[in-house]
Amino acid sequence: MRDSRVRVAVITGAHPYDVVGLQAAFRAMPELEAYPQSLEDFVTDTGGGHERYDAALFYNFHQETPAEDAPGWGKSAKRVLERLGEREQGIVMLHHGIAAFREWPLWSAICGMENRYYDWYPESTLRIEIAKPDHPITRGMSPWVMTDEPYVIPDPGEGNEVILTTDHAKSGRTLGWVRQYRRARVFCFQPGHDRRAYDDPNWRAVIARGVLWAAGRL
Repeated sequence: MRDSRVRVAVITGAHPYDVVGLQAAFRAMPELEAYPQSLEDFVTDTGGGHERYDAALFYNFHQETPAEDAPGWGKSAKRVLERLGEREQGIVMLHHGIAAFREWPLWSAICGMENRYYDWYPESTLRIEIAKPDHPITRGMSPWVMTDEPYVIPDPGEGNEVILTTDHAKSGRTLGWVRQYRRARVFCFQPGHDRRAYDDPNWRAVIARGVLWAAGRL
């Protein structure tokens, strides 16, 4: 009998993070079967793993745009990432994953942001507001306060539904939004710098629900 949990690739690389803290957070989400891995592993998996996941969550920060003539695994990255959205495999962009590949129009199209250049402020206390209380990701949730690294980044453009916001003076207003990219549902969520976010129960709830929604299970 197939496991009813949602299989999600948690893709990292090119940015330091608390490995144990992040994995502990995903292990505390019983709805998900998470497979943490580097971007290199994701795009070169000889078992075709990137096609077997219900959703792919990007927490990487690579900057160089993948190219056909790239050395090593770079060519595979271009081929695999360009296929995102061909199927209904969900896509989640988390924190610095939103700012990855900043010169690549494809990544901007997935995120629904033409301009993804940003500044950041460490260790800020954010009040998270529920902009769309009737959305499946946020339904039943109340505003909460958490410590994280906010980004001063433009709001996403047209074709996005904003579901989470903040009024913090050193943060972009929009923290969470959803959209459609080709055949795939996309959820972008800006908070998630370190263990202070990973351990926050509301952050965990939003991530779990966001993956479920992107995968078409919510």
